[in-house]
Amino acid sequence: MRRLTLLIVLAHFATPSAVSGQAVVAEVQQSGGVSTDESSGSSTQLRVFGEPVRNLRFKVEGSLGQQWGEESDLLGTAYPYHGKAELIEAYAEYFFPERSFVRSVRGGRYRTPFGIYSSSEHGYIGFMRPPLIRYGEYWGLSTGYMEQGADVVVGTPHISAELSVGRPADVGEAIRRPGVDTVVRVEGSTDSMIVGYSFIDTTPFEPAEWAFGRARFNGIDARWMKGGVQLRGEYLRGQSLDDTTTDGGYLDMIAHRPAMGPLTLLARAEWLDYDVPGFRKFDLHTKRFQTGVRVRLWQGLSAAMGISHQRGQVTQYRPTALDVSFSYAVRTHP
Repeated sequence: MRRLTLLIVLAHFATPSAVSGQAVVAEVQQSGGVSTDESSGSSTQLRVFGEPVRNLRFKVEGSLGQQWGEESDLLGTAYPYHGKAELIEAYAEYFFPERSFVRSVRGGRYRTPFGIYSSSEHGYIGFMRPPLIRYGEYWGLSTGYMEQGADVVVGTPHISAELSVGRPADVGEAIRRPGVDTVVRVEGSTDSMIVGYSFIDTTPFEPAEWAFGRARFNGIDARWMKGGVQLRGEYLRGQSLDDTTTDGGYLDMIAHRPAMGPLTLLARAEWLDYDVPGFRKFDLHTKRFQTGVRVRLWQGLSAAMGISHQRGQVTQYRPTALDVSFSYAVRTHP
């Protein structure tokens, strides 16, 4: 009931009169998709964000999603699809003047700052399935991992370090056990390149009766963009619990040049190796290839279509699947 109340409050703010005269924006987004993978889903996100006071920004976001048919990672790039209203993010962040060594301080509920993690970098690009290493049931990280805590960024515009300390506040298919978790990230950038290293020490999402130890992962990520073409990828290695190993990564190509008009072309190659020495029946070794296109149809209305093909062990219902989705967003302006 508390989560449903939040969504109703957000819906109230998502009107021009509620944000008139303030540096605040409200947005409502409706998405839906279907796949030959015997799965379909629909979701609504409501978010309010802005900078009502100079250098102080906030974001509050809620989501309600539902999936039908076979259980799948379809549409799971950034939000859960479990038929209930969820509070996703709710935080305030202060940005210090440019000359300050401390760049920002954030507190509240926010996405786990490991690697390429923001919702805009996964949920709005056009890919309809998250990377294998970022779907909770595949023994890596989860796009539903959230932190309830504090985050500080220090450094310069071209090289920075980030530290997050909090407690798990997850949504979706992988809910970590209570405890304290820590995320460290170091990032460097040039005009066209961003490279980062991340480390997380957290609690497992598996039951304590048989999942012992801590979940610890190291990750390297990189993004390069030039002339409307972006290449990006992540590599992750670590353990989701003691006596296991997760190793995997992905490489994306995203192309949107002026001559392409409303079209964005997408391609992804990825792999995942999960090993349980002594219990090989639980191992998971798979590779997946995705290609697709995103089309901006009219203002906030867009469509996406993609084909995914898996080799090795199959986590999809079928080795090859065709996915189609539509999304519409409306935003108010101050």
